[in-house]
Amino acid sequence: MTDPLLSELLDLALDVARRAGALLRDGRPADLGVAATKSSPVDVVTEMDIAAEKLITGFLSERRPDDGFLGEEGASSEGSSGIRWVIDPLDGTVNYLYGLPTWAVSVAAERDGERIVGVVEVPMRGETYHAVLDGGAYAKGGAYGEGARLRCRPAPPLDQALVSTGFNYVADVRAHQADVARVLIPRLRDIRRGGSAAIDLCDVAAGRLDGYYERGLHPWDLAAGDLIAREAGALTGGRPGQSADGGLTVAASPGVFEPLQALLEELGAWHD
Repeated sequence: MTDPLLSELLDLALDVARRAGALLRDGRPADLGVAATKSSPVDVVTEMDIAAEKLITGFLSERRPDDGFLGEEGASSEGSSGIRWVIDPLDGTVNYLYGLPTWAVSVAAERDGERIVGVVEVPMRGETYHAVLDGGAYAKGGAYGEGARLRCRPAPPLDQALVSTGFNYVADVRAHQADVARVLIPRLRDIRRGGSAAIDLCDVAAGRLDGYYERGLHPWDLAAGDLIAREAGALTGGRPGQSADGGLTVAASPGVFEPLQALLEELGAWHD
């Protein structure tokens, strides 16, 4: 990597994601409860989400005080450097609340609106995923040992593809998503529902999934994982001709992406 700024941002993202992951893993209280709700009574925030975001923003602000922030738990500032950090301090909060291991810390950096660095820390797997724009995607720890470059899985026919998705916490939206999944299931190998968009996107990058789609994601849900998936050779987007966004996010191996995206368009899996 020849750009010193990218090296600096990646090192900071790796460091702070590791620190936040350790806080969440080791500091989880036995009596953890819901601190607040968001879109619905089942869309929850815990005290640990808030603590992790404070750790991340405080760490980065000390080292790069002119940068901006966009975080799930309220961090928002414009900054003056052209760099903005997009943070999900705990992606998979409901899993975390219940003691399930599928949760992650997601930290991305944008330069003038373009994603240039992404890190996803998955503490209960002992794995860290990271990517720099045009620099490839990598993982270390857990199954990857000292580190490995990631490549998405060679594309099977769509009816042999393993695809993951997620469900919204608003009841009528979730009901529509269930209708879409019901139609998709017999056209795929199977569907998985892990509960963390960041991990699903990294699993596409790592070849553990052939594809992933979800309606209703926020920028912090997908910023790091989208870059990691793309740098591993996956295609990502939303509705045909559009980028991944809150209306629809699709990520898949080339050869799976196009028919999956077309089928989701046919089924009306997006929202405006």
